[in-house]
Amino acid sequence: MSSSAVAAPRSSSKTESYVDNKRKEDVRQANILAARTVADAVRTSLGPKGMDKMISTANGDVIITNDGATILNKMEVLQPAAKMLVELSKSQDAAAGDGTTTVVVIAGALLKQCLVLLSHGIHPTVISDSLHKVSIKAVDVLTAMARPVELSDRDSLVKSASTSLNSKVVSQYSTLLAPLAVDAVLSVVDPAKPDIVDLRDIKIVKKLGGTVDDTETVKGLVFDKKTSHAAGGPTRMEKAKIAVIQFQISPPKTDIEQSIVVSDYTQMDRILKEERNYILSMIKKIKATGCNLLLIQKSILRDAVTDLSLHYLAKAKILVVKDVERDEIEFITKTLNCLPIANIEHFRAEKLGYADLVEESSLGDGKIVKITGIQNMGRTTSVLVRGSNQLVLDEAERSLHDALCVVRCLVSKRFLIAGGGAPEIELSRQLGAWAKVLQGMESHCVKYFAQALEVIPYTLAENAGLNPMTIVTELRNRHNEGEINTGINVRKGQITNIWDENVVQPLLVSTSAITLATECVRMILKIDDIVTVR
Repeated sequence: MSSSAVAAPRSSSKTESYVDNKRKEDVRQANILAARTVADAVRTSLGPKGMDKMISTANGDVIITNDGATILNKMEVLQPAAKMLVELSKSQDAAAGDGTTTVVVIAGALLKQCLVLLSHGIHPTVISDSLHKVSIKAVDVLTAMARPVELSDRDSLVKSASTSLNSKVVSQYSTLLAPLAVDAVLSVVDPAKPDIVDLRDIKIVKKLGGTVDDTETVKGLVFDKKTSHAAGGPTRMEKAKIAVIQFQISPPKTDIEQSIVVSDYTQMDRILKEERNYILSMIKKIKATGCNLLLIQKSILRDAVTDLSLHYLAKAKILVVKDVERDEIEFITKTLNCLPIANIEHFRAEKLGYADLVEESSLGDGKIVKITGIQNMGRTTSVLVRGSNQLVLDEAERSLHDALCVVRCLVSKRFLIAGGGAPEIELSRQLGAWAKVLQGMESHCVKYFAQALEVIPYTLAENAGLNPMTIVTELRNRHNEGEINTGINVRKGQITNIWDENVVQPLLVSTSAITLATECVRMILKIDDIVTVR
């Protein structure tokens, strides 16, 4: 604690005033320490040789993951400043999708340097302003290092996707998942809006059984459920005409809870007859349009189909898939290029979608329904992810999502940058040189922040079991000689030109990591008191 923090009575000509700075110092210190603890928790999972975390949730579920955002999301953080780091990794996940661990580690390192600067008696506002300048300068340096990439250059896209996958649990499958992610994203890019990709157009369906090797993209739709064919109905349909309906093919219920007392058999027969006629008239209307596949939206009010309606549907040779989730309806209608039908009265042929083949196939211990050869298919794609157990399956989905995000970054900002700690060391070197040009307190602050960025290569080396001191010093030396793409090759355990090793990442991942981390640190610095409101 610095001497300036010690409260001292100030004498003034008119009154004696007493200013107490001790509490503000304590609150700031507590905030910084709490946030650093969170950063240290995920630090070991950075990089391809990083460790995985096993998270045990309150209800007994176990998650094994390497993804910074997932780890922090599942952590129950109570301290308000530490919660800001959890939000930080979430915002990096939304902005870039990858680099969620990096951003938290950088924020932790910057906070560590802030503590040192505060103990030197520098005012938090000065530190905060210097940080802002550092982040602007850092983005310029990174942009200067980057190389442009074209979407037609598929190899570069695959390289950056596999770099993202290399640090995950499923890294041994990166040769399969990386091209799959690239093709999936490129297939949903709309030529009218070439730099926007909506990842909701890529549906990931998880199915237990097999290994990650069996993961595939499906040009069409996949449902993780079996067809409803209780009465020997069809399970395969060629030249399908598909209707997405939001009503039920079952007898209507009353709107309010009430019971009807039936006293004799004739009335009972009449009720059953009415039910039968009601269902038959519905099915006749459906059959009249030539529809032979129904996708029925899930309803909580009544059953989608009854045994009786299934029997008639089977007779009419109509295939049924029920319990389609409400949030999937938009994706399905976009893919099939059809309209959802909310009422039987609106059932018309122009609202149907067309596909060459719909079939039910066994997969693992369950069944799936595949719709392929869709006419005028919308710009969507489905990915069927397989895995030998639930933990691997979930992690494969998360890793695939990260890879998709990386390709999305490249579509929106078409620049690549080297990985392996190279950009951070280069930033550290250039900011250090820039600090010598600046004057006063700013120069002092920038120098310290430049040192903080070395935490990324340091941690990469540490997690790979190398000697971090030797590696980082050697790296600095190489960068001083002008080899800006030199980084740590974790596999060989030495320093090489990372660009030639195909370890590349989108520029957006690095720039957003720096800007978001500095923004978060500046916020934590500006807080000087915590007020609890009951």
